[in-house]
Amino acid sequence: MALGFLHHIGTFLLLSATVLLIVTCISAPVVNDIALMHVDFSNGDRSSLFDSPSLAFGTFGWCENHNEAADECTDSRLGYSPYTAIVRAMGSSGNQIDDTDDNLGGIDDDGYITVDSDGDRAAAVTTRKLTKAMILHPIACGLNFIAFMLALGAGFVGSLLASLVALLAFLTTCVIMIIDFVLFSIVRAHVDDWTGGSGNNGLTGTGMVARARYGSAAWTTLASAICSLLGTIIVFFTCCSGRLRKRRERRGVAAAPVGPKTDYGMPARRRRRFGIF
Repeated sequence: MALGFLHHIGTFLLLSATVLLIVTCISAPVVNDIALMHVDFSNGDRSSLFDSPSLAFGTFGWCENHNEAADECTDSRLGYSPYTAIVRAMGSSGNQIDDTDDNLGGIDDDGYITVDSDGDRAAAVTTRKLTKAMILHPIACGLNFIAFMLALGAGFVGSLLASLVALLAFLTTCVIMIIDFVLFSIVRAHVDDWTGGSGNNGLTGTGMVARARYGSAAWTTLASAICSLLGTIIVFFTCCSGRLRKRRERRGVAAAPVGPKTDYGMPARRRRRFGIF
């Protein structure tokens, strides 16, 4: 009974991991306010020039979330350039959204940033390539759902397969979670550098401030990895424990002592007389 309840907990954790990854998959541009990373802009003297106060980077694209105007989002596709989005929002507000290349030029020297150094261009290319790994989000989501369906069978074979698929889902989720945090830590570091007034990319004297922060979709990926790990351990534990218990029960039955045979409980038999009846 206790093993069955524990198995249901593991199954629920696999379902929770699936739902959490669904939230990550429907981040911007599908749902504008759900993002892996937000970049918020503020500019005291030039606030009117910054019609896009916030950027939301998601799994398959990004959105410009405006204060008063309608939000603008890219089409959902695999791979995009976070650097292009930031540069356009900071220096080319109002242009049509298009991040099909890593061209970081086009920003004038009116106090806006220029990010055409070799280091910035290398970081832009790197982050764009890393966004193509976002396809692992729906793959990990699908693996967790398959593990959940297998765990519903509650048999030995189903539980064993569920634990193996859940382990694969956990590893996949860990890989994409690491990629997410590496990718957006690069973006965050460069945003802080651009707005900190250091080097040629600083904005000293402009009064512009940009702040990058991780969004809810990044934390749902982390929570999904934890749920997937716990679900894998619990389902595998209940699978092995149930198998061992059945083996012990079968051995106990086979080793049980057999008493002498008696006629107790047997139907009465007629006595034969004269060896005939």
